[in-house]
Amino acid sequence: MGLSLRIIISSVVGIAAFAALLFVPAGTVNYWQGWAVLAVFTAASLGPTLFMVRIDPAALERRMQAGVKAETRPVQKVVIAATFMAFAAILVVPALDHRFGWSHVPAWLSVLGVVMVATGLGLTMLVVFQNRYASATITVEEGQPLVSTGLYGFVRHPMYSGNVILMIGISLGLGSYWALLLVLVGVLLMAVRIVDEEKMLTEQLDGYLQYPQKVRYRLVPLVW
Repeated sequence: MGLSLRIIISSVVGIAAFAALLFVPAGTVNYWQGWAVLAVFTAASLGPTLFMVRIDPAALERRMQAGVKAETRPVQKVVIAATFMAFAAILVVPALDHRFGWSHVPAWLSVLGVVMVATGLGLTMLVVFQNRYASATITVEEGQPLVSTGLYGFVRHPMYSGNVILMIGISLGLGSYWALLLVLVGVLLMAVRIVDEEKMLTEQLDGYLQYPQKVRYRLVPLVW
């Protein structure tokens, strides 16, 4: 099966699952925040993906090799499984919140959240453009260079930084304060993933031992 066809099938399945996790728990399709987040998420992820098919399909192949089975380190298998559940919950909880009226998020804050969704996805895609070896699994390939410029000059794991913005954006965009508690769970899972990932990178990627001396922060500048 060709790469383009696989992307189309994966996108259709992903959008359908995303919509089901939103509108089934919400009990209605009259949920403008859900439609806004779904539309922006689809556009901000699918557009750059199709562009990457044209300029560097190998980099896109790396991004598509994801999931529990794709991980080789036991810690990462557990973290990825928990992360998938946390992300699903970040969609389901706001939908239930909308249904039962737990939160009262103003419209302007939901719009800001939708902008954050686009920003977070944009950052993750920019990381792939700046580091063609960036993948969804923890691995080091033969001849892989150390990237320390661009976004990697601010934090050591900019793709995860983009994911933090994305999760906060989804929670607010979908109109739920309660979902922000799940963002904390997601960030903790990322922290575990980063610590284990850096152990491997220090051992296997040339120059990584010196990299933290140049870029001090892993995820959020001036914080961690």
